[in-house]
Amino acid sequence: MTIAPPNLSKERLRAAALARRAALSDMRREAASRALAGQGDRVAITPGMVVAGYWPMRGEIDPRPLMRALAARGARLALPEVVARDAPLVFRAWRDGDALVAGPHGTRHPPATAREIVPDIVLVPLAAFDRRGHRIGYGGGYYDRTLACLRAARAIVAAGVAFAVQEVETVPASPHDALLDLVLTDVEAIDLRS
Repeated sequence: MTIAPPNLSKERLRAAALARRAALSDMRREAASRALAGQGDRVAITPGMVVAGYWPMRGEIDPRPLMRALAARGARLALPEVVARDAPLVFRAWRDGDALVAGPHGTRHPPATAREIVPDIVLVPLAAFDRRGHRIGYGGGYYDRTLACLRAARAIVAAGVAFAVQEVETVPASPHDALLDLVLTDVEAIDLRS
């Protein structure tokens, strides 16, 4: 874990965590993605559950091996689509190998013809996280809005997904920040539910 003074701003914590992430070698990244897939057994899956992952970008840990492992246990997969700047994400059904289209901010998602589905579990990308369930995203608020909207309708599990080097001691939390239920890294699964 990286220790950071609690008075650091989100911007400085984000920059430091992203620098640590960027410093990882390609070999370390590949090994981390395989190790992350091994954490899948810590995620309760029943056949037919919908797991929303994401297409990795900007050096994020690759969740696709984890998504494949969960699909092998019966999960249906989805990927998010950014539909508007201040709107929650929309999730569309996706199978490994399906075609994707380019979205804003370097994202990739299924085409508009893919069926919209509501996830039971959301794999959440992040810049930094702490062991209280707080995360720092990239500043757009997409996942905070999305998780709040999903949780207003029903119970879901929000699982942050990251390299272990992205952990910080304390993330300064705001009232609108959505908490994570789990954090899955290349080193461990941290269950934050009590």
